[in-house]
Amino acid sequence: DEYQWKGPFYFIQGADPQFGLIKAWAVGDTNNGDDEWREEIKLTEQAVQAINKLNPKPKFFVLCGDLIHGMPGSQWRKDQEQDLKNVLKNTDQDIPLVFVSGNHDVGNTPTRETIDNYCKSWGDDYFSFWVGGVFFLVLNSQLYFDSSKCPELKQAQDVWLNEQLAVAEKHKCKHIIVFQHIPLFLRKPDEDHDYFNLEKSVRQELMEKFHKAGVKAVFSGHYHRNAGGSYKGLEMVVSSAIGCQLGEDVHGLRVVVVTDEKIVHRYCSLDELSSQGMEKDLLDMLAKQN
Repeated sequence: DEYQWKGPFYFIQGADPQFGLIKAWAVGDTNNGDDEWREEIKLTEQAVQAINKLNPKPKFFVLCGDLIHGMPGSQWRKDQEQDLKNVLKNTDQDIPLVFVSGNHDVGNTPTRETIDNYCKSWGDDYFSFWVGGVFFLVLNSQLYFDSSKCPELKQAQDVWLNEQLAVAEKHKCKHIIVFQHIPLFLRKPDEDHDYFNLEKSVRQELMEKFHKAGVKAVFSGHYHRNAGGSYKGLEMVVSSAIGCQLGEDVHGLRVVVVTDEKIVHRYCSLDELSSQGMEKDLLDMLAKQN
């Protein structure tokens, strides 16, 4: 049923609730100073309340990684995970949650064990799903960042991704959209590699693969600021955080409207979304039944 296009719909993208980073960043110790996350709990509660009030309801709520700040094996990790789950349990049961793994969720250099532990807590680290004729892919971008301790897992994801893109072509889907934690790039496809994007050769291979398959957009987080650009018609959308802000942006969520022809998105502050809901022009797009 979900293979069929039924008209415009929307979803909500959030990123980096990252329980524990606000305190760690404030004290200047991002390796150990994450023993307190009341602020993140409040912000994520506000995000959930804002989403629950939206009318019509979003098709799903996707969190693009760094669910918590505590790295695998760190002291506060279990408590952070439990507190986040307690907040997310209050999401309207008609709004499915989609989780994307980030570097803090599986480690900067993931292993089979750290990925298995993530999967036990949050579900698969990569998978695909259909909503109303649109094909969505969730990727574990950490395998593209550093798979040195689990090369076979990166290879498995690569094989799977090629198969999925072939499936999308066969079904003649309306759009293909990708979710991953680390952006391909922040502003320009040929920018230098650093902590916040993927290494150039890896990036180039993925961009070309996505472009050839007709992927419309890649949504990510990780940067804790809004950014983005495009490569041959493929849009790279980088959303700022629900949690700690590292730039001038505000705590927020991205509203993404999917129409017959295009994907329109807007980053909204939590305050704005809580008090005013979706903006009128976005609601008008949803009302236009094809």
